[in-house]
Amino acid sequence: MSSPALQPRTRVTRIAQEAVDKARLTVVPRVRTRAPRVPFVTLVSLVLVSGIVGLLLFNTSMQQASFTASALENQADTLAAREQTLRMELDELRDPQRVALEAQQMGMVIPTAPVFLDLETGETSGVRTPATRENAIQLLPPAPIKPKVLAPDPTIVEVPATTTTTTDTTTTTDVTNENRQGRKNRDR
Repeated sequence: MSSPALQPRTRVTRIAQEAVDKARLTVVPRVRTRAPRVPFVTLVSLVLVSGIVGLLLFNTSMQQASFTASALENQADTLAAREQTLRMELDELRDPQRVALEAQQMGMVIPTAPVFLDLETGETSGVRTPATRENAIQLLPPAPIKPKVLAPDPTIVEVPATTTTTTDTTTTTDVTNENRQGRKNRDR
């Protein structure tokens, strides 16, 4: 006996059977396609070349900056030394002792008795005496007298002149040649 469920299955048409067979999943072999290598190699080469060029440019700019910095440091050192020299000259020019000496050389004198002015009342206190060169205070003391040992009298040595009164021309020629030889030896 046959069951009724089996009968519809046998009745499936041939077209339907083909459609069912096509609908089943099957493993498809993978088709390998190779990507072209030229664009990849070109891209990698461009990245490497641009990186190297960038590093070279960066290194060059850093060296130039270093040279500029060292030149500026040298200039700063030179200017600092010049400033220090000018400050020392200015301090020397502002020295009260030097100013007083120059004023004294110009004819100004320091009074022996000072006179004070009261700014509120306008009156002076002290004895007003004219200052002259004779009674002015001297800034520099007189030079000390050196002992005879440190400042001896000069020694004068007189050398008699040699005079020849010979009329012989050979001796005169010999003396002249000796003088020439002496000059040559001194010039060397």
